[in-house]
Amino acid sequence: MAKSTNAFTCTACGASHKKWAGRCDACGAWNTIVEEAPLSQGPGRGLGAHKGRTVPLSSLATTEAPPPRSLSGMEELDRVLGGGLVPGSAVLVGGDPGIGKSTLLLQGAAAFARRGASAVYISGEEASAQVRMRAQRLGLADAPVRLGAETNLRDILTTLDAERPDLAIIDSIQTLWSDQVEAAPGSVAQVRAAAHELVTFAKRKGVAIFLVGHVTKEGQIAGPRVVEHMVDTVIYFEGERGHQFRILRSVKNRFGPADEIGVFEMTGAGLAEVANPSALFLSERGQPVPGSAVFAGIEGTRPVLTEVQALVAPSTLASPRRTVVGLDSGRVSTILAVLEARCGIPFAGLDVFLNVAGGMRVNEPAADLAIAGALLSAREDSALPPEAVLFGEISLSGALRPVAQAENRLKEAQKLGFSQAILPDSQKVEGAGGMGVSRIADLTGFVGEVFGAG
Repeated sequence: MAKSTNAFTCTACGASHKKWAGRCDACGAWNTIVEEAPLSQGPGRGLGAHKGRTVPLSSLATTEAPPPRSLSGMEELDRVLGGGLVPGSAVLVGGDPGIGKSTLLLQGAAAFARRGASAVYISGEEASAQVRMRAQRLGLADAPVRLGAETNLRDILTTLDAERPDLAIIDSIQTLWSDQVEAAPGSVAQVRAAAHELVTFAKRKGVAIFLVGHVTKEGQIAGPRVVEHMVDTVIYFEGERGHQFRILRSVKNRFGPADEIGVFEMTGAGLAEVANPSALFLSERGQPVPGSAVFAGIEGTRPVLTEVQALVAPSTLASPRRTVVGLDSGRVSTILAVLEARCGIPFAGLDVFLNVAGGMRVNEPAADLAIAGALLSAREDSALPPEAVLFGEISLSGALRPVAQAENRLKEAQKLGFSQAILPDSQKVEGAGGMGVSRIADLTGFVGEVFGAG
């Protein structure tokens, strides 16, 4: 006969017994022992017969105050964080080597510290003297930031527990090692263990922690993907080495909107905030030339105007080149196919080069019409109206589809001196603010109206 795996528990004191008895040996109560099934019947030992504590539950209608936030005074950083730093939050910051992650976080730590928050900067990649030299170059030597250089996870947690700062910066997570894990620093096991311990510490002690993460050659944060799920916010610091502009982009945020961006300019004195990125990205735009189109985009909650540049030239290769910088190459290929199939404008035998000026990266489908306009302008050697902005999504049938937040796009364009907008015919716009609006139903109509061909 199979042996029963059920447990016997006293309902009065919760003590476990191997078999039923009339009297509980732990509390002395009579007739309180009952038979209970184990929590798990899965493979292996499962959860066993021991029960856990009951978790208190509440309704969705409970009203709790929003988490308090601390402002750094760096408006671009506060914007990306969702309106400030939340105590006990864990933020993961990734970016290419040398892009300015350490500079940004050192400036951020100094800004928080000067506003009364206690900040600790732990460097695992650089010696303390190197961090001090950077602080002196940035004019931050007088900021009340505590500095340390350590890679032992146990020592770091002990130090943070003793200091109890409001903000702790770990640069970087790949350099930490735990004496409980038999693996080299930077390995998947070490990164996962270090991230878990630091995030748990942040939640338990109410310390906001920034973790710097290396990126792979594909641009993703290196290490196990579970690290991104552990933290509250994931931020990428983007930019091209040849451009002075840097984009701080939030791709995950439990305390605010995702896809929010902050714009910085790399100078000799560190990162300078850019309050009006649209004017900066269009500052080098001179006389109207073929292949240039201004796109009115939305990054998070901020409208941003960028210039899409195209060059179309005869190709000497059997397979023409398609070089795309700052845009989705798959999206560009789709637009080229729609132009050829629906409008009869071939790009076979032509090299196509596309770029977003200023090192900006545009991912939203609303840029389709601006991409098509830049391509057609370059191919026909005819400049678009210099006072016009474009936005709209192109379907595979060639029709133009409406996009969100059209009013905010038009307001930003009007603020920068643009007086005309080309947008889909079905786009609903409440108050264009005095701008001239050209509504176009499909891509064929756009070609006929703007370039005079049907």
